[in-house]
Amino acid sequence: MKKKIAFELKAKAEECAKHFSNPDRDFNYSKETFAVLRIIPLSEFTAAVIFLKSSEKQATAFFYYVKASWRYFFPSDSHLIGMRLFPNYKFDCEKYNYSKNFKGDEE
Repeated sequence: MKKKIAFELKAKAEECAKHFSNPDRDFNYSKETFAVLRIIPLSEFTAAVIFLKSSEKQATAFFYYVKASWRYFFPSDSHLIGMRLFPNYKFDCEKYNYSKNFKGDEE
């Protein structure tokens, strides 16, 4: 991960913690606060961010970098199952599309 992107990730994680620490935030019934516990790079453009909540529980968000900015969500088990299956379909599309590169170039 490039230094600039790493710094942006850290800033976005801190911004996320601040947002979720808002006691008036929707679904924050127990008025919990969040703090970044650790950031784990998963690839050049993805990371897991572990938050420590004031309840002493932890929460994990998936951060991903697209269009020059970091975005995130807190995946459910259902999201994770779908994410495990997604690479198969991505591979199938790439395999199918490869020959389309040579359409009209046959000799």
